[in-house]
Amino acid sequence: MNHHPDLTELAFLVGTWKGTGHGEYPTIDEFDYHEDVTITPVPEKPFLAYSQRTRELESGRPLHAETGYFRWGGAGRAELVLAQPTGIVEAHAGTIDGTHLHLRALTVAHTPTAIDVEDVERHIEVTGTTMTYRLSMAAVGHPLQVHLRATLERSESA
Repeated sequence: MNHHPDLTELAFLVGTWKGTGHGEYPTIDEFDYHEDVTITPVPEKPFLAYSQRTRELESGRPLHAETGYFRWGGAGRAELVLAQPTGIVEAHAGTIDGTHLHLRALTVAHTPTAIDVEDVERHIEVTGTTMTYRLSMAAVGHPLQVHLRATLERSESA
């Protein structure tokens, strides 16, 4: 695994991950999805490139995408910046505890036509070749609550 020395604490994220998840929120019908995530080191740079795509489990219809960067924030600290084609951008900071990340949005900004997302919290954990995550969201007047849960398997390391 070839990564910038500052990224040692985040190296457990590197790889191509595939799996399934479940989404729910008070304003939508529950749904199941397939997800592909790629996290790769950027040569000689202190960050990891991140891209994510989901599609409906049964039909294969595209659902969501986001792209950004994981950054080391100092000993035991991590940052995540990302953009979504839905008009939302997020800047997160949080903690690294072994192979567990807890990230909370510092800022969620959106274009005038995007859904009004007020807060996002992300928990990511890797055990062996399995990544699990939980994403909580506060949006359209609802308090912070679980929106997505998924289990992904590493299909290759970068």
